[in-house]
Amino acid sequence: MRKRIIFIIFIIFVALGAFAKEEKLYIKFSSEGIKFSIPFGRNYNYSDIKVKRVIDGDTLELEDGQRVRLIGIDAPEMHESEKLLRDIRRTKRDIQAIKAMGRRAYEFLKNMVENKKVRLEFDVEKYDRYHRLLAYVFLKEDDTFVNAKMLEEGFAQVMTIPPNVKYADYFLTLFRKAREEKKGLWAE
Repeated sequence: MRKRIIFIIFIIFVALGAFAKEEKLYIKFSSEGIKFSIPFGRNYNYSDIKVKRVIDGDTLELEDGQRVRLIGIDAPEMHESEKLLRDIRRTKRDIQAIKAMGRRAYEFLKNMVENKKVRLEFDVEKYDRYHRLLAYVFLKEDDTFVNAKMLEEGFAQVMTIPPNVKYADYFLTLFRKAREEKKGLWAE
């Protein structure tokens, strides 16, 4: 009977674990008995984590392998993709011009964050449909707001996707000022 109860509890925890996105079920055997644990949320310290590499002008990879999409900004594409084609249609620029702008945005972000410690701040939704973390990123060394800096220096445009709108008005102000001052990508 006891084995059946343990088995039923185990099945319940496995079922619950299926609903917890990208989480694992932990089972601990000790002298006190069997303990089950389903962690909700990873145990990473997002207040002090290193950026392993920059993927493009609005996406980076952390030392733990997770990818982070910077909330509220959109940098031009530098690789062949559907988004590159949308950027071409939207801006009426040729493919090489868009890729060059994407490369400049990538280089700017890379110089700012790669191999540096950052702090992540989350908004309402923590993951996008590609299972990337959605975050506002701050450099640990001087608390530079990376998302905002990309806009301020003209290497991205505003992309607000509700419900993650915490800094939307601030971002729009930075974007407009960068365009008016012909900074970064707007210098061309």
